[in-house]
Amino acid sequence: MGPGLQGGDGASLPVGERCSDARAGVSRLTSLPVHSGLTHEAHRKEVEQVYLRCSAGTVEWMYPTGALIVNLRPNTFSPSRHLTLCIKPLRGSSGANIYLEKTGELKLLVRDGDLGPGQAPCFSFEQGGLFVEATPQQDISRRTTGFQYELTSRHAGPDLHTLSAPCRPCSHTEVLLAVCTSDFVVRGSIQDVTHEPEQQESAIHLNVSRLYRQKSRVFRPAPEGEGGSWRGRVSTLLECGVRPGRGEFLFTGHMHFGEAWLGCAPRFKDFQRMYRDAEERGLNPCEIGTE
Repeated sequence: MGPGLQGGDGASLPVGERCSDARAGVSRLTSLPVHSGLTHEAHRKEVEQVYLRCSAGTVEWMYPTGALIVNLRPNTFSPSRHLTLCIKPLRGSSGANIYLEKTGELKLLVRDGDLGPGQAPCFSFEQGGLFVEATPQQDISRRTTGFQYELTSRHAGPDLHTLSAPCRPCSHTEVLLAVCTSDFVVRGSIQDVTHEPEQQESAIHLNVSRLYRQKSRVFRPAPEGEGGSWRGRVSTLLECGVRPGRGEFLFTGHMHFGEAWLGCAPRFKDFQRMYRDAEERGLNPCEIGTE
């Protein structure tokens, strides 16, 4: 997206939303009619309300002054479903703090200028909304606050910064449920692991022998003459200490801001055993080939 959304008269709109639909591979721009910070008097602390109608997208606020109350009103989810909201500051975002607001109380999620690794807090949609407050600046004309957001039906972790506890081994029940609900499920081996200390992440490069499911094109056909039917990479936290290991695994996980993140990953022989045991007791939540 450029420096601002363009209105019909060519004027730059100060707040805009880009809606994303990963399944369809499309995005669209939606303008949000909020007054430009450049037109506000410096001493005024106006609070504007904006409404987001998409389940995932990007918001940019040019020349931030005063504050925004961000209300999500997605039309793609049933109101009765439990939802988790995650946000991720855009690179170069500055000029405002982002808070979780509930019944008048504020909890700081992202401090102005703090764009370090791991800045993608998640919280229950029922916990409240977003309050974006501009910080005092000498020159707001060079400031743009922006963040990506996505709604998911998965549960947020207790620290508001994860959707789960990715370093903890999954229980048998969690593995069987992950097979049915994950964005990707594959059988394969670890080709390599590369670490990215600045991002506090590790990238796991996979050779995939069987592709059960993928909602995005994470795994692509391997070049001719190379082992494995598909290749792809998934991410996990650096603190998990993932290392290359021999043998085959069942890899499951979810898409998070366009990247594949590892969920449960038992050794395939262990998965076969727990699946057969659940099948004999009639407890499998869904069916999948285990041979």
